[in-house]
Amino acid sequence: MIITVAGFKGGIGKTTTAVHLAAYFAQASETVLLVDGDPNQFALNWGRRGDLPFQVCSLMAAPKASQGKEHIIIDTEGNPDKAEIEEFSAGSDLVVLPCTADSMAIEAVLNAVDSLSALQSYGVALTMVDSRQRGTIEQAREALEGAGIPVFKQSIRRFVAYQKAALEGVPVNRVSDSYARIAWGEYVALGKEVMSHA
Repeated sequence: MIITVAGFKGGIGKTTTAVHLAAYFAQASETVLLVDGDPNQFALNWGRRGDLPFQVCSLMAAPKASQGKEHIIIDTEGNPDKAEIEEFSAGSDLVVLPCTADSMAIEAVLNAVDSLSALQSYGVALTMVDSRQRGTIEQAREALEGAGIPVFKQSIRRFVAYQKAALEGVPVNRVSDSYARIAWGEYVALGKEVMSHA
């Protein structure tokens, strides 16, 4: 399965989502690859700081590294244009679009709705949400679904545990934090949805 993780705005948890979807798939398979296609190399640097349970490579190294891999997750450069979105669709089984519940992030996705029509299979994952703002989350979901954009049921809350995980170079389930188990559980639930959509 090839999953592309793309975003139309910075600061939406794109790399965090790519890392944790790869970690989810790595629970059941030893042949998982995370391809870092973002020039900032956030995923590669995350892996260099610690020990991820899957292989991480650059976009240039992907053709060789992807041989024999059961699951490939691609972390892309932010704000793709229509041609790039069409390439994602052609080269992926599913495109996951992380998006925060704030108005600017929602607007960025809504502005791309014409481009998104080129995707064969995709869904928006609401990320970095504040659970105290339940109404905002539901408004975001309604705005996206009202425009015909599919949204995953599982949202991902904002936890400091993710910052710890990135600094330690591990998935969130390997950090010492009282919310680490909850954070990981949300990505497991999202991973199950991703599996069922692909």
